[in-house]
Formats: sequence, C-alpha cells, structure tokens
Amino acid sequence: MTSFKHSGSEGDIEIIRQVYSGINRNDIDFVLNLMDVGITRIEPEGFPAAGTYTGHTDLRQHLINGRSTWAEGTCEPVDFFANGNKIVVTVHIKVRLKNKSEWADARIADGFMIKDSRVLEFHSFANNQKAFEWAGIAANH
Repeated sequence: MTSFKHSGSEGDIEIIRQVYSGINRNDIDFVLNLMDVGITRIEPEGFPAAGTYTGHTDLRQHLINGRSTWAEGTCEPVDFFANGNKIVVTVHIKVRLKNKSEWADARIADGFMIKDSRVLEFHSFANNQKAFEWAGIAANH
C-alpha cells in the first residue's frame, strides 16, 4: 500500500507508478515514453550499475542491462514525498537474480524530477536522507 507524506501532483505520482510498473514488466519502450528525451539517470557509487546515463539511448541500454540480470521480482513504490516537481519515493526491491537462489530484499529511495508530464531526472539513493536532501524535503520522516 502506498502512502503520500506530502502533497504532490497526482498526475506526477501516477507517472512514477507507471515507471515502476513498466520496469517490473520489462517494458523498456513503455518506460522510455514516460521520460523526457534529455532524461538524466543517476545511480550512486556502490550500486550495481553506478553511473550517469543521459538521454533515451543511454537509458534504454541501462534498463536493458539491469533487467537482463533479473530472474524474477519487483521494485515496488511504498511512500511518496513531494516538494514541487521533485518527488522522493521509498522503494522496496525484492528481486532474484539469474543463477542465484536467494532473493535480494532491499529498501532504497529514488528521486524524480518531473517537467511537462515527463521524467526529467531519475536518481537512486542508498538512503532516504540523501534523497530528502536532493529534493529539499525536511528529514523528519
């Protein structure tokens, strides 16, 4: 069940829900259609695909590479925290990678910047505090 900790555009939050839905279905074209052509995707150091990816071509390859490692699982948004066009989402990741029997079960925070009903920026953070700082949200959550 998702909850909303701060008011944010319901339309923007729906876009973000659709991003996760597309990733979970491995529907890369669907996800790219939600992204601005100048999308910036950042995964921090220590993440499996750490780096910065810019534009649809880079993001397509990044998503294909990431999803190709999954045998099964999902990334589910849990809570949404909004500050203007920046939205932080706490995410529950439960994925079993190919050639592994154990499940990866983690919680991270993702940050999205929405512009004109498209995702302009998509950041992942190892902890909520860094995500809240990025979005300018008070850290009392």
